[in-house]
Amino acid sequence: MQVKWLEDLVVLAQTRSFTRAAELRHVTHPAFGRRIRALEEWAGTPLVQRGPGPVTLTAAGDSLLQDARHLLQGLNQAHDALRGAAGREQQTLSLATGRTLARTLVADWLCRLQPVLGQAEVLIRTRALADTTRLLERGEVDFMLTYHHPLLALQIPARQYSHLTLARDELVPVSQCDAGGVPLHASVPGIAAPYLAYADSLALGRLVQDHLAHHPQAPALRRVIECDSADALLEYALKGLGVAWLPVSLAAGALQEGRLGRVGDPRLAVRFEVRLYRAKRRLSDLAEQVWQRSESLL
Repeated sequence: MQVKWLEDLVVLAQTRSFTRAAELRHVTHPAFGRRIRALEEWAGTPLVQRGPGPVTLTAAGDSLLQDARHLLQGLNQAHDALRGAAGREQQTLSLATGRTLARTLVADWLCRLQPVLGQAEVLIRTRALADTTRLLERGEVDFMLTYHHPLLALQIPARQYSHLTLARDELVPVSQCDAGGVPLHASVPGIAAPYLAYADSLALGRLVQDHLAHHPQAPALRRVIECDSADALLEYALKGLGVAWLPVSLAAGALQEGRLGRVGDPRLAVRFEVRLYRAKRRLSDLAEQVWQRSESLL
């Protein structure tokens, strides 16, 4: 039996809907159904009354639900107690974010937090978007810093989590410039420009891909490189290998120095927010101070 199956049962009892519960658990509807059936096989009896209308639990399901809630609460309390016993809760701040944000916005954010952080240790975990969300949901980090855009369809329930918009940025198409400051791969009708693409696993990649697919002025592009690192794409663009959609926060220096130039229609830019998420439950004193400091800096 897996703990996540009990968490699934609790969410299903709250939502009374397989579809909604699957969304909140960030799995597909079929996968969620298989996990509930696996729990029933472990229990040796049906736990859910299936049929039209809202989902209800059987008597056995209700009984297990109460035990599951007590068990999960006990596990969370035990986890908190272990952190406190180690003396790390008040002295450590943990953050899940992406690699590009860790290099850009996080560095500036930490500098501005120094009056609060003092001698505290900061643990930064860089992961893909889905993984950072899971770390936040499981309570393994205090905060998650991530991109926000309607196309990303990030499922963070407002009743359980709060957020602050720390910054606004945009992805812009850029190319290396020649000695005269002219982009080497400026958009030319009928000629496909070499395209430096993000891997589909990256949130930035999904934003650019969807934006280009629906933009009437999207240029002709010929994919020459795909990479899961925005930093690497920046270097490839600086070497003149093609056009890349880069965050302005990442490419600002090269743009100001004239080593890179924006190409194409200004409407090809993709605007997005950078949000800091936290659980609404009480965090450590340090985390609460960091949240208050972040609010005051907006």
